[in-house]
Order: sequence, then C-alpha cells, then structure tokens
Amino acid sequence: MRERRLSVLVRRVDAATPPGRDRAVDALRAFAILGVVGGHWLVTALVSDGGVLRAASPLGAMPWLAPISWVFQTLAVFFLVGGYVATRSHASARERGAGYRAWLAARLGRLFRPVAAVLALWTAVAAGLLVSGADPATVHTLVKLALSPLWFLLVFAALTAATPLVRRLNPLWPLAVVLHVDLARFGFGGPAWLGWVNVAAGWLVPYTLGAAWARGELTRTSGRVLLVGGAAATAGLVLWAGYPASMVGVPGETVSNLDPPTLAVVAFGLAQCGLAVLLAEPLARWMRRPAAWAAVALVNVSAMTIFLWHQTALMAVTALGLLAGGPLPGLHTAPDGPGWVLARVGWLPVFALGLAVCWSAFRTYERGGRAGRRAEGSGVRARHRPRPRPRPGAAGAEGMRRV
Repeated sequence: MRERRLSVLVRRVDAATPPGRDRAVDALRAFAILGVVGGHWLVTALVSDGGVLRAASPLGAMPWLAPISWVFQTLAVFFLVGGYVATRSHASARERGAGYRAWLAARLGRLFRPVAAVLALWTAVAAGLLVSGADPATVHTLVKLALSPLWFLLVFAALTAATPLVRRLNPLWPLAVVLHVDLARFGFGGPAWLGWVNVAAGWLVPYTLGAAWARGELTRTSGRVLLVGGAAATAGLVLWAGYPASMVGVPGETVSNLDPPTLAVVAFGLAQCGLAVLLAEPLARWMRRPAAWAAVALVNVSAMTIFLWHQTALMAVTALGLLAGGPLPGLHTAPDGPGWVLARVGWLPVFALGLAVCWSAFRTYERGGRAGRRAEGSGVRARHRPRPRPRPGAAGAEGMRRV
C-alpha cells in the first residue's frame, strides 16, 4: 500500500510539472545544495575541549583530504543556475508586463521567508545558553556556524537584484577584477580588505555565465573550454602560485580560497560551470524518469530550508551526543586521523535524520501561503481565493509546480 501511494505521488508530481520546465537546471541546483550540505557535514567538526566547543576541520590535520572540497564545494554551480533562472524569469516578467519591483519581490520572497525562523530560534538559543552560564566562546562558535549560510543569501540576493544590469555583462569583466585584486593583494602586498571586492566580483562570474547560458550562448564546446581551461588554471595556481589546494577555508590557514574568494576558487568555478553545461543533456534525459524527477523536485521545493538548517541539524546531533555521554568519536573528538573520517561518515545518516526533523518543523516558512506561491510564480500580486480541500498527495504536487 505504501509503495502504491508513493508511486501515485511520483506520477502526480511528474504530471504537475509544466512542460517547459528545465529539469536539468533543477537537477543541477539540487546537486549544488546537497553538495554544500555534504561538504559542511564532512569538514565541520565541533571538538569538546574542557567543556568548551570549538570548530575544527579535518583538512587542517589531513591536507590530503583536499579533494573532498573539490567535490562538495559547489557554490559556483548554484550561482550559475541562479543567473540562468533569474535571466529567464526577468525576461518572462517583462513579456507579461510585470514591473521590476513585483518581479524582485517574488524572487527574493522565497529566499528570505525562512531566514526569520532561523534568526528567531538562534536568538532564543543563544540567549538561553548565556543565561544558563554556557561559555561565551561555545555560544559564539554555535551561532557562527548556524548563521554562516546567511552570507550566501545576501550575495545571491544582491546579484538577483542586479540582474537587469548584469544579465548581458561579459563574464571576463568580473574575472579581470578578481585577477587584479589578487595581484594587488598577493603580488604587491596590498591591504587584506581589498579581497572583499571579490565577494561580488568572484560570484558574478558564474552568475553572468548563467545569464549567457539562458541566452543560448553557452554550447557544449563552451562547456569543454570552461572545464579544461578552468581545471588547468586552478592546477597552475595551486602548484605554482601558492594558492591553497582546499577550495574551502581551513581554520589556522593564512589564506582561504573562499573567505574571500580568490582567483583559484573562481577558476575552479569555471571548471564546475563547464562540467554543468556538459551534463545538462544527460541530466535532461535522466529527469524524464518520474522517480528521479520527483526526488529532484522535492529537494528544490525545500532548497532554502535544507540550506539554512543543515548546520543546526549537525549541532543538534552534537549536543544530544554530549548529553548521551560523549565525547563520541567522529562527533566531538579532534579530526586528526583516518579513524575520525570513518567515524564521521557513520554519523552522516544521523545528521540527515536531524535535518529531516528540521525540515518537517520549518518547511512551511519557505512555502508561504498559497496566494504568495501563486504570486511568486507569476510575478504579479495574487488575489485571495478560498483554498479548496486538498486531495491526498495534492499538496506535494502543488509544491512541485513552483519549484
């Protein structure tokens, strides 16, 4: 009976998807989100040190794990997809006669609706911990990890707002800015704060590539050039220019490729974008399978909830482990050897279970009301209409229409 219900839901989700939906792009977005989540769960360690929790990374003690960051640091793909979708959405809104403000409000609404719940919960948690006498260093570590995903939303929102201005910008221009900023910082001893210019310029590169893709200007040949050129440039920068091999920040390292973005991580992003373009056709064929598409659609419909709460899930499991008699290997111990890595892999399903609990509790903040969802899809203000009684499984299908 359960398998039959699941089969019915899968078919309903497939049938509810608009014919013009680019399922390959949705698959890339889902993989990008899950890559970030998996990467954080693998390289973020909360070590119990004399009753104080501090953040650590296995990449510091085991630099040979750097390839993990090459697989799971997928932000460039997310910005590529963001530029692609925003460009197409803005063009569609203009054809319908929708104004810029209505379009932007619809685009940003789903990004920031779930943020209020995260901020409210962690404000209460931080206050409660401090009142109960918790060490301020522990509270700072937890809050920093919980709210760290918000920087991404701010950058993504700024680029989304600038879509009408940058949708035809040649990606070589922001790439040139990144190059000159790094030359000034590392080649001529410029101030460290100059690197923060790359927060906008660095992520503008894949975003404008996404806009070019939406205009039909990225072909499979372009994808090959980006993949090979980006990979070769990244290897050269790491081997001969002194850039870190890890594509994420490592505590204690003097230079981070990600905070702020460097030329190495932007070049790596070019390779990722090229690979994404090359995978688009195979993914489109794979997404014709109703079961595969239903799984991708489920991730997309809850993308921001997954992104915002995955660190909270990790910390909740860590806290419960301490209460259960920790420290436990791979959860509270120092990430200093292969044994820790094996133990951490064993904790991943538990983190996923914690995230499922967070998703169940907070997914409604992302979905919003039905009128709001209709407005998000159309770019215009929706009138309030009485909500009909849903059929079994219809709520999931309705959600998939607006992924």
